[in-house]
Amino acid sequence: MPDTPKKVLVPAEELRTLSAALLEKGGLSAEHARTTADVFVWAALRGVDSHGVARVPAYLDLLEKGVANAGADITVESSTPAAAVLDADRAPGPVALSAAADEAVTRARTNGVAAVGVRRTVHTGAIGYYVSKIAEQGLVGIGFVAGMPNMGYTGVKGAAVATSPLAVAVPTAESSSRAPLLLDMATATIALGRIRQAKANGTPLPEGAAATEDGTPTTDPDKAVMPLPLGGAKGSGMSLAFELLTSVLVGAPIFASFHSDDPAGREHRQNALLIAVDPAAFGGADAFTEAVDATLDTLKGLPAADGAEGVFYPGERSAAVAAGRGEKGVPVAPKVWRELTERAARLGVALPGAAG
Repeated sequence: MPDTPKKVLVPAEELRTLSAALLEKGGLSAEHARTTADVFVWAALRGVDSHGVARVPAYLDLLEKGVANAGADITVESSTPAAAVLDADRAPGPVALSAAADEAVTRARTNGVAAVGVRRTVHTGAIGYYVSKIAEQGLVGIGFVAGMPNMGYTGVKGAAVATSPLAVAVPTAESSSRAPLLLDMATATIALGRIRQAKANGTPLPEGAAATEDGTPTTDPDKAVMPLPLGGAKGSGMSLAFELLTSVLVGAPIFASFHSDDPAGREHRQNALLIAVDPAAFGGADAFTEAVDATLDTLKGLPAADGAEGVFYPGERSAAVAAGRGEKGVPVAPKVWRELTERAARLGVALPGAAG
């Protein structure tokens, strides 16, 4: 068998600089390009390659086609101190949701809790990034996203709801060596990227993970076109709930318009809701984070099941991956690196030195 092409190792900062330079050439401001690149590299560091720098060429295409608005006029609407709606004007998700996270933290510092809805953004990227940014400020971050229907719904023929994600980040004590808890999950059994990967590799899919166009479950990657919801009716119900908590709440429904006769209902867009909770408003931040650490320590101290690698809390292993990749470099798949270098050549962007 032929050798598998080696991944290219690129230092995270060089990858961030390259991605930002490409996105700036694509039309984003220097600040927004850097913000977007930071979201991609954060995901790549943690091993979430589906949301990593492989997204850069796709975002360049979104900007070139006008699906994403490079010069978006982002506005914040609010009639109460603890809640706001950020109208993204089709700004890339990393730009819009980073602004929403900052807004939520600022308001929660004053009010204890704050919720910021995001209307009319384009592809949010890794939602775990934004709640992690909230947790870095010592607050609890909670996030929901709703997008275009691309997943089955229990009892429905064909694609009905979106693979809408949920993320929760809980800070640990500043003196702790533990990474914050980060739960970041989609409502689908597997990601769309996993289906594409299985198709490229010719490997079968897990039972109950994907379906054909009419919703029939299949393990054949050549027939699979959409993921099935996680836990059946539980996952599809969560996705529908997230549509109500985001799109409907901010006055920009996706589900109903997608399934209507209006062609505009099929235009790509996403909505989100970010919530920041200040532990200081619930009895004390220090006491809270100390109790968080005690909880995680208790979990880690439980006996591991036979055959288990260990006992891990959400986000622990991805944080360890990020630390390792931060030291050794981020492995970039040959195909992705080729796409990045081709875009760099086309746009006149210098490449960083990369070690193979």
